[in-house]
Amino acid sequence: MPPPNATLNRVAEVVPPHVWFGVSAVFHYLGPAFAVLLFPAVGVLGVAWFRIATAALFFAPITRPWRTIRKADPRTRWLLLGLGACLAIMNTSFYLALDRLPMSLVAAMEFVGTIAVSLYGLRTCRNLLALSLAVLGVLLLVDLRWSSDPLGLFWATLNGALFVVYLVLGHKAAREGASGGVERLGAAMAIAFFILVPIGLVEAAKAFGVIELVLAGIAVGICSSVIPYVSDQLAMSRLPRATFALYLAILPATATVIAAIMLAQIPTRQDLAGIALVMAGVALHMPAKTSG
Repeated sequence: MPPPNATLNRVAEVVPPHVWFGVSAVFHYLGPAFAVLLFPAVGVLGVAWFRIATAALFFAPITRPWRTIRKADPRTRWLLLGLGACLAIMNTSFYLALDRLPMSLVAAMEFVGTIAVSLYGLRTCRNLLALSLAVLGVLLLVDLRWSSDPLGLFWATLNGALFVVYLVLGHKAAREGASGGVERLGAAMAIAFFILVPIGLVEAAKAFGVIELVLAGIAVGICSSVIPYVSDQLAMSRLPRATFALYLAILPATATVIAAIMLAQIPTRQDLAGIALVMAGVALHMPAKTSG
């Protein structure tokens, strides 16, 4: 039987990276939709703690983060620390934004930050047109209704900025293949857990006596930070950074559909037009031939 690392690399190579991205795109907002429903019972910071704690405990026996950190060179340790801090702050700001703003708006602002990454990888007029269509679709989804809630807008902006940082650091973590990327992800998640302990544990502790809330919090963690982040690493190990960044344009569309199903945030015709433009941009994009 091949070792787990070899099996993971083989799975990443056999399954097209676009499939992994599709899985990530669905769970990227399916988990948060469950989280929004938990906010009244557990609290925003408590749900953020459950998300990171579940992922950290899931990865620990598989990736052995203590070993990854111990064997890492100084440069890799800084990468792990940066990725861990990014995951902790990004996920918390994301939930704080969702507590105040519609999911489609938060998702659209998340994509805006990736435009610069996509621009970096542009090589043809076709790709520029693809990016333009995707941006126009995002603007239709937002409808230029920048929220009157300044605090919610601040958290959404911070989340969008950190999403770019996650994209860059995540690709660096995946440079040595899917297995190495997942190992580094596990180490970064452990670091994120220790950062969030003093922030969200007090609110999360309120749910410890109710088994249904604990199970729901664990489900949020698996749907939000285990399935999508592992899928990201499997996709990042084979997709160029700029290609992955442009594919992220599908996230506002995914968020709109999931918000309609889970949170009864029904899209308008304009929202549907925006989704169509985003999808057209993704379909039109021509990936770079290199995998770096």
